[in-house]
Amino acid sequence: MKITVDEEKCCGAGQCVLIAPEVFDQREEDGIVVLLDAEPADGHHTAVREAASVCPAAAIRLSEST
Repeated sequence: MKITVDEEKCCGAGQCVLIAPEVFDQREEDGIVVLLDAEPADGHHTAVREAASVCPAAAIRLSEST
């Protein structure tokens, strides 16, 4: 799995950080998403998919590896 985030779209809701804190964080000054791990281990994939699906700004994009 490869993750990309669009900082321009991010509204700082923070749901991704609550769901997958090992993969996402937020900037202190404005709450915009910070990607900690663009290719997380398999054990984080379920949480990352959930974070992407609940993102109100659709700022998280996933590419599944085959």
